[in-house]
Amino acid sequence: MADLTLFTPEVPAATTAAGPRPYVIELPSGLKLLNANRSLHYKDRMKLTAKLRTAAREAVSECPSLLDAIDAAKPGFPFQRAHILGVVHPKDNGRRDPANWYPSFKAAVDGLVDAGLFEDDDHTRVLGPDMRLGPKRKREQLVLVVRGLAPGEDPLGYEAVTR
Repeated sequence: MADLTLFTPEVPAATTAAGPRPYVIELPSGLKLLNANRSLHYKDRMKLTAKLRTAAREAVSECPSLLDAIDAAKPGFPFQRAHILGVVHPKDNGRRDPANWYPSFKAAVDGLVDAGLFEDDDHTRVLGPDMRLGPKRKREQLVLVVRGLAPGEDPLGYEAVTR
């Protein structure tokens, strides 16, 4: 079977308070996700958004190395700039469009801000989330891979289309 690695930790990255390596932040499996193709009452959508945001914040709080990076960066933030890869792991092998889970990824990234990884998640600080489909798991799951970027670093070649 082909290697399904979605992110290569050996790729050089910026040394930030969080360090040069990427951090993998897994939200709880089985957590109900928001999907742009599913219509929800706005109150249900708000509740689900809050759960996803809280789950991401709690996932950071369960990672000792990220907590150390947050403490080391105080009064600032561990990441001045970062790239976020978002991976949705489905519960079966059906065809999917990972971008449809953007509302879930957005809520999770907001949870990373709440946890203190970034001052904000605007375009000057966060590149992404770039959404990908991961291999199936027993229960649906979101995973975020956060990698620090050096000032001016353009890992995706975005600058080429902004001139």
